[in-house]
Amino acid sequence: MNRRRFLTMAAGCAAGISAGCVRGGRVLVGAGERPPNFIVIMADDLGAKELACYGHPRHQTPHLDRLAETGVRFEIGYAAPICHPSRFMIMTGQYGCHNGVYHFAGRRGGPEPHSPVEDIGANHVTFAEVLKKRGYATALAGKWQLSGKPPTMIHECDFDEYCIWAYLHYLPEGVEHTGGWERPGVKPERYWNPSLLKNGKYVPTTPDDYGPDIYTDFLIDFARRHRDEPFFLYYPMCLTHSPHVRTPDNIHLDDARFKGEAERFKGVVEYTDKLVGRLVAALEDLGLRENTVVLFTGDNGTGKSGKGQPTELGARVPMIVNGPGIVKRRGGVHELADLSDVLPTLADFADAPLPEDRVIDGRSLAPYLRGDADHTRDWIFAFIGDRRILRTKRWLLEDNSPHHWGRLYDCGGGVDRSKYKEVTESTAPEVVAVKERFNALLAGLPAPDVPEEGSATDKKGRRQQRAQRRKRRTDAKGE
Repeated sequence: MNRRRFLTMAAGCAAGISAGCVRGGRVLVGAGERPPNFIVIMADDLGAKELACYGHPRHQTPHLDRLAETGVRFEIGYAAPICHPSRFMIMTGQYGCHNGVYHFAGRRGGPEPHSPVEDIGANHVTFAEVLKKRGYATALAGKWQLSGKPPTMIHECDFDEYCIWAYLHYLPEGVEHTGGWERPGVKPERYWNPSLLKNGKYVPTTPDDYGPDIYTDFLIDFARRHRDEPFFLYYPMCLTHSPHVRTPDNIHLDDARFKGEAERFKGVVEYTDKLVGRLVAALEDLGLRENTVVLFTGDNGTGKSGKGQPTELGARVPMIVNGPGIVKRRGGVHELADLSDVLPTLADFADAPLPEDRVIDGRSLAPYLRGDADHTRDWIFAFIGDRRILRTKRWLLEDNSPHHWGRLYDCGGGVDRSKYKEVTESTAPEVVAVKERFNALLAGLPAPDVPEEGSATDKKGRRQQRAQRRKRRTDAKGE
């Protein structure tokens, strides 16, 4: 147990004197004071445009559509355009300028490999840690892709249990993966015959085992075992990231189950929806549906269709919140939200204190979701390395950096790109006023100052980064 976690637990125990009692290191709230359960689901590489409720003409997503219709569907919700900073943002409630993670380590604008800011367990406060102070049982399943090694990995972030797809360097010393491979000897499978790590132990699988089903079953079992106390389930899914292999709903040729095919993306999206439906059905079976908030989002825009780009297409993700006894039914709304808002929203619903020793960039959406307010926030923000995206309901700034201002659009309050009007060069008084306001906001949202892309300095730096990555891969194989 690290020092910060010890102090957190000590504070939680002190709070438990007035709240009730302590069991297994968790403060249990008194009778009649139980806060809501939470399930936070973050799909991988799924932009908002892929769901039927966001306008996709062919993808069938009835379970998510129903959650969106009977809850709140944010039309303008942002993640970072790449997954690594998004994972930090949703867990810490902070933008890169405050948690230090603007990109993958070693990539443009990202931290140095093995930088302390990459150690999420030791150097950051996560939403699981915040909720533990309120007595929550916590579990994580799916894709981790962050720091740590067994046996403390993920537990350091105050998750009681976990079941994840395991990269080779996650495996305990001396353990070899015996299942399928996405890249033989380099990257084990996440889907069929996956590499699994459950609470620090490697779990062998068979060719008939489908990873997303296992991760979902694990969370349902955790909810069943903790139905009598508040729980928090965090599900950073492996779906819909490539390779787009067949799902259990369309697996009819055994020799094709490991083959990624672009045309399988529709089936992958629809199976993602099916798993969300299974989780909701499990809540109903357990009698917990009315007291559970379900939040569904994505980590960045769709792979090969926005992902990695400093644009709204790269940042705009689904943001659906539903809780029949808690969240007011509003349907589709044009209020603003981004991933930094998740931590303070959960804390607000749970009546849990926020960390006082650091900036929390997010705003609680709970007043709006409960129906106590008609507005969320005035602007949202996204970033990838040294590039920034800033949005109000009407105005959008893309591809901004310390070296160039980027592109400014008048969106007219909507999300139909065909109706956006670029006004970057306009000198109209209202545009000048927006630029001044955005400059003031950006001053408080600094980006890394790295050489302009394409410059000689930038090309030299990229060559050095590629050489470093090759060396790390070689060293890893040697291990």
